Amino acid sequence: MKNFNSGEYLSQGTFKSFSPEKINRQWSLDDIEVINLLSKADRQLGRLDMYSEYIPNIDLFISMHVLKEATQSSKIEGTKTNIADALQSKSDISEEKRNDWEEVQNYIEALNTAIKSLNEIPFSSRLIKQTHKILLQGVRGKHKIPGEFRTSQNWIGGASISDAVFIPPNKSDIGELMSDLEKFAHNEEIILPDLLKIALIHYQFETIHPFLDSNGRIGRLMITLYLVEKEILKKPILYLSDFFERNRSLYYDNLTRVREKNDIQQWFKFFLVGVTETAKSSIDTFDKILKLQKDVDKKLQKLGSRMNNGRAVINHMYQHPLIDAKKVKSITDLSMPSVYKLIAELEQLEIIQELTGAKRGKQYWFPEYIKIFN
Repeated sequence: MKNFNSGEYLSQGTFKSFSPEKINRQWSLDDIEVINLLSKADRQLGRLDMYSEYIPNIDLFISMHVLKEATQSSKIEGTKTNIADALQSKSDISEEKRNDWEEVQNYIEALNTAIKSLNEIPFSSRLIKQTHKILLQGVRGKHKIPGEFRTSQNWIGGASISDAVFIPPNKSDIGELMSDLEKFAHNEEIILPDLLKIALIHYQFETIHPFLDSNGRIGRLMITLYLVEKEILKKPILYLSDFFERNRSLYYDNLTRVREKNDIQQWFKFFLVGVTETAKSSIDTFDKILKLQKDVDKKLQKLGSRMNNGRAVINHMYQHPLIDAKKVKSITDLSMPSVYKLIAELEQLEIIQELTGAKRGKQYWFPEYIKIFN
């Protein structure tokens, strides 16, 4: 990106806030390494998108991708809920873990709602605000004006603004900056590949930091929303939070490097490597799911006349791999004695496994399936 200027620090009296340059303008790309990485990322995304077309019942598996994204994106912000915890109901979560659990559940609801909303609402500040409101409902950030851009100064790092690591732009500039970001996202006259556009959008959003809380999670969620809206992916099956979590220091360092040294190329390289690695990982995940499906189907055939009921239970568990006898009854409409017999047979076939060790209120999970996402 020739002559990229990230912005400047402006005095606000007792501190200096960073004022980013607007991004809705024509860009010129001349870094051959970025172009090469872009080509690799595009190829892997194309392969991944093909999977979404040819895997039968792919929607069964998307919910687990969303759940993993929710736990990883929230983990970057300090929550400690893992996939096994996230699958539990609220009543089964200990009091000290409940706040983290609720934040992950909100992320799942926010992402699912945002994906559905793309049919009616474009990628926009309106959609971002709606998603933010769901993300913060009833959790620790509920008092930080959910669904609205901030009306006061925020900062990143440090106990107070006086020792902050980074101070985003003044509240009075947020509306104009977010409007510019939105126009850039939809400006078809700008000749810049979509993967670089969303990389730049993510950087700019995190720099603007328009909310008082949860800017990181919203910014990461925006990547998937953009790829789906632009039909780069037909289904929401690519999530970068796992890559960002595993490379957390580099993630923050590369965002900071753009502001401090105008080095957008390094951020692009990091982002594109993330897309490539994540797409490859997602393809590997789908391959493992297809193999597991085949192995499980072979085992289910041993159920004879109960095979269809067994398959109905397992199809449910591809979406939510934790189940109890009451849920099995609602899926199959069997009598309770027949439910327990079916569960016992699925255990004997080593498809499901009892989780709690309790005599009552037993729960069963799908260990080989969960292992794929861990």
